[in-house]
Amino acid sequence: MEIDFAPLSPKERYKLLSGFIIPRPIAFVTTMGLDGAVNAAPYSFFNVFGSDPALVVLGLGSRSDGSPKDTERNILDTGEFVVNMVDDPLAAAMNDCAVNFPPGVDELAETGLSTEPSREVKPPRIAESPVSFECRHVHSVKFMPGRTIILGEAVWMRARDSVIDGKNLRVVDDAYRPVGRLYADLYAYQSDRFEMTRQTYEEWTAERVEIDD
Repeated sequence: MEIDFAPLSPKERYKLLSGFIIPRPIAFVTTMGLDGAVNAAPYSFFNVFGSDPALVVLGLGSRSDGSPKDTERNILDTGEFVVNMVDDPLAAAMNDCAVNFPPGVDELAETGLSTEPSREVKPPRIAESPVSFECRHVHSVKFMPGRTIILGEAVWMRARDSVIDGKNLRVVDDAYRPVGRLYADLYAYQSDRFEMTRQTYEEWTAERVEIDD
């Protein structure tokens, strides 16, 4: 089957994109408004974009009337946000924070989550998150009324001691189990993993010679 995206509705494109580009990491984003109110919302249109500088990207949707949601407005107003990663124990509360709460409602308080002060930015991090990245807004691109792409630079990271090898700055595989977003209401645990070593060209060539011989 071949599909032309041009005649499709945004909903149809969304189903195809979000259904096949999986699993996606989840950014549980905390922001702070100019009035000091804290907002928390999960986004799976998210990923890392580079290491020099340390860039992350968020794809943010607007409200049905085209107005920005709290996360976008707060980031553009203050220039700061925190990306909190989601692991197995945090998944249910993350999903509850996606409820369409009225403006001004504290999603974290409603879902029983707690916060701790960040080091370099004003928005707090989620205490229950295994890993949090404090970010500053670098650039944003508005695509029509309904979609904004935000680039942020990660300036500080806080990780639970159990999930990181502090000496080598490596993740502890058995301890860090992030949840991945699939499609519709489906998510994926990261419990079934396998390893593939990337070869050099010389190694790959030598292996082929051995097979031919």
